[in-house]
Order: sequence, then C-alpha cells, then structure tokens
Amino acid sequence: MTTVKILGAGSIGNHLAHGARQIGWQVAIVDVDPAALERTRSDIYPARYGAWDEEIRLATPDQINDEHFDVVILGTPPDTHLALALAEMRASRPKLMLIEKPLCPPDLTPCAELVRVAAQNDVRVLVGYNHRLTEHTRIAVDWLKDHALGEITTLRAMTREHWGGIFAAHPWLSGPADTYLGFTSRGGGALGEHSHAINIWQYFAELAGCGRITEVACMLDEVEVEGAAYDRIAQLSVRTDRGLVGTIVQDVVTRPAQKWLRLEGADGYLEWQVSVDAEHDLVKMVGHDGSIREERVRKTRPDDFRGEIEHMADLLKNPDQASPIDMEAGMDTMRVIVAALRSAREGRFVRIED
Repeated sequence: MTTVKILGAGSIGNHLAHGARQIGWQVAIVDVDPAALERTRSDIYPARYGAWDEEIRLATPDQINDEHFDVVILGTPPDTHLALALAEMRASRPKLMLIEKPLCPPDLTPCAELVRVAAQNDVRVLVGYNHRLTEHTRIAVDWLKDHALGEITTLRAMTREHWGGIFAAHPWLSGPADTYLGFTSRGGGALGEHSHAINIWQYFAELAGCGRITEVACMLDEVEVEGAAYDRIAQLSVRTDRGLVGTIVQDVVTRPAQKWLRLEGADGYLEWQVSVDAEHDLVKMVGHDGSIREERVRKTRPDDFRGEIEHMADLLKNPDQASPIDMEAGMDTMRVIVAALRSAREGRFVRIED
C-alpha cells in the first residue's frame, strides 16, 4: 500500500488527505501544533467529508521522523517549504514530493539547493498547481492537439478572488496578518496565493507552442493594513521567447471570483473557466467559421484535487513519464513572480534570463 506523509493540518492538508484516502493510500497528517491536529479530527475533516476517517494517522514531527513514506506532501506556508523539503529528502528519500504552490517566497536563490538535493536523492518533486490536472483542462489539451485555432495571437488569464473564502475555510485565523497570506515577502498576497493564473497562462502557452515567458511588466497595488503588507492586485503584461504577448491579472478583492483564460487564434478562440457556476468548470472552443464545442464538467470541491492525487499515483507506477506539475514548471512560475515584483518596484520591464 502506498504511504503518504502530509505536512500541515490546514485546509490543503485536509483536501489532499481525503483525496489520498479515496484511492486507498495510507495517510499520516503531521503538524507541529497539536491543536491543529485536533481541529482536523474534530472539525475540518468531518465538516467537509461527513465523518472523520479513523484510518488517518495524526502525529507531531517527533512521533514520526524515523519512518519512511512513498510520498511526502508539503501543505505548510511557502516560507517553510524549502527547508522542510530538504530535510525530508535527506531523512527519508520519498519517491515523490508534492510542494503546495507557490514553491517558495519570491527569492529563487535557495532553489538551486532544492534541485541539487532532489537529484542527489532521486526524489521527483512536483508543485501543486492542480488546475493543470482537472478534467476540463484535460479536455482543452485534447482539443488543442488539432490546431483548430490557427496562429495564436494573444493569451489572457486571471485569478481574481476575494480571499474571504480562504479565511472562511480557516476560521481560526482572524485576518491576513495572522498568516503568510498577508505578506508578499512570505509568498502571500495576490502574486503568490493566486499564482494559478500565471501558471495556467504558462501551461496554455506551452500547449499552443508559444514558448516561455521571458519579459514581464507589472503594476502592483501594494498595501500595509493592520500589520500585514501585501499586494492586493497584480497586473502583468508578458512576452514569450517566441513573441506571444499577453496579460495576467491576479487579485484578492474580486467577488464573485473570476478564474478564467482565453487563448485567441486567427481562426477562433478557446475559453477555460474554473467554477463557471457552483457545480461546473467550463471549456469552450469557438471557430470563426461558426463551429462551437463546449463542455461543462460537473465537479465538487474534492474534484479540484482528485486529478492531482490520481496523477501522483500514476507517476508512482510509470515514473518515466512527463508531468505538467514537475518542479521546473513551478520554478518557472516563481521566475515570473520574482520578475513581476522587480518590475513593479523598479518601474521597468524585467527580462527573465535562462
């Protein structure tokens, strides 16, 4: 039986624990705070999934440090990711490691050590941009294989969502200052927390053969409120190494949320949307010849993570295959975040060097 160790008993840890149990994995949730573990057992998990799963093991780090796991998942704040990842790789050498997004705070310097130690210990590292693995994204991938859009002219993406929903899922937090979310420097704010938009832009640019982002111009709305210091709106203009120009918008103020992408071509366009209504994701391709393909994919909140868990299970069986959420893709998103911060604060275009 596949064993998984999940570091962090917060919202994401519970989501991924439930997903892992659905495919029969043996799960241990680990947290430094015993109160967080008890909150998982008595509140978060049963409220979301109907009842506590007695097969899930709860532990503090000292109770479990000497055990080996096939998979390690880091669901802790971004500014803890790299240190924890390095310690886990050196101690137990899991086959797979999933690090929740964003990969780290906006500083790429420590990532070189992560790459080196992962290679040294033969650990496959993934970064949790789960939108790349949802069913409606898979449909879009299939549709784009026939190049029905013609020459791609632009690409736009947004993740605009008031973070009240995040705090509703974490009622033990009184606001942004209580967590990394309220600090851009720790991997929070709109740039870090809602970096799904950057990442999905990059994925569709790759699928359409339009290259990697190499140039960024960014405008941020940065605020300091009640002890927190974060960007609440991030607007990026980007260019790839193959000349595609597009836009990305992320914020923590929009309600209802807008999680949307549009890939524009000479012969038509493709639209992709998360939660087009309470029960569906949407993908639609419209040709300028009048042709329309549309799929509304029914989903629940656990479905947002099911593809991620199933993908990891497949990687354990077939480790030589490529992965849309491999570490390099997560690092590419961090490169854009770092460049965006520099651009906004220095008032200039910033080029991302290889």
